[in-house]
Amino acid sequence: MQSNAAIALTPDAALARAIYDLGHSTVFAARTDPRFSYCMYVPPHIDTAKHPMELVVIMHGTGRAFVEYRDAFAEFARWNDCIVLCPLFPVGPLGDGNRDGFKQLLEGEIRYDQILLDMVAEVGEKFGLSFNKFGLFGYSGGGQFVNRFAYLHPERLWAVSIGAPGSVTLLDPSQDWWVGVRDAETRFGKGVDIEALKQVAVHMIVGKADLETWEITHREGGKFFMPGANDAGRTRPERLESLRRSFEAAGVKAVLDLVDNVPHDGLKCVGQVQDFLARALRKLRHQEN
Repeated sequence: MQSNAAIALTPDAALARAIYDLGHSTVFAARTDPRFSYCMYVPPHIDTAKHPMELVVIMHGTGRAFVEYRDAFAEFARWNDCIVLCPLFPVGPLGDGNRDGFKQLLEGEIRYDQILLDMVAEVGEKFGLSFNKFGLFGYSGGGQFVNRFAYLHPERLWAVSIGAPGSVTLLDPSQDWWVGVRDAETRFGKGVDIEALKQVAVHMIVGKADLETWEITHREGGKFFMPGANDAGRTRPERLESLRRSFEAAGVKAVLDLVDNVPHDGLKCVGQVQDFLARALRKLRHQEN
């Protein structure tokens, strides 16, 4: 990542930047597709930070609590010299009320992974930075997104934290997408680079009490039903353990955190995720130095 460089601004532009871009930002439409938007937390000391700024992307779940996640990571960003980017992929961009399209990366003509990558580039340009790699966390539906994003774009990540996905895509070349990855290249024009994935710090997290199954059991005739849809396990902890084992079988190290007394509540897992990201950041910066 390039070093920070203060951007020369007129007094009025500097004031507007301080109000709307720095700290808890306003909400911006994505330049390539304004159906989608994002907010940020940008440390106000960005131009004088001790370390070059790194980027952490937080992907919301089905409830779209993107602002809440931004706020939960604000102090982490401030003390660790990071920009936090929180996309919003709203329900029903195709007008059909679909809540789940972003989780699969592909919905009609929409490629959510590519939209996120352009948001990353947009934020980098806004602050004169180049985020060739970034950290990524998602919970619930966001956990599904980051599970699959990591397969297609491991070379863009220095860390990924996969939180409590209701459905997992196993690192299994014997099964088709979305249960496995056998036909990923056919579907997305890009296969899974296992060697690149091995270079990413991988974390998985779920509450021990996250045991409800009504929303995650696939039934014949359902939108995403396919053979093997429920084979990874009955509950989210079971499915995440199956995902970890599939990574391990492919030679990809992954750490799984089971959080005591936590049901399906992503904000109650934020502390452990931040600990993981802080460790990965320290290692990244040590390597860069």
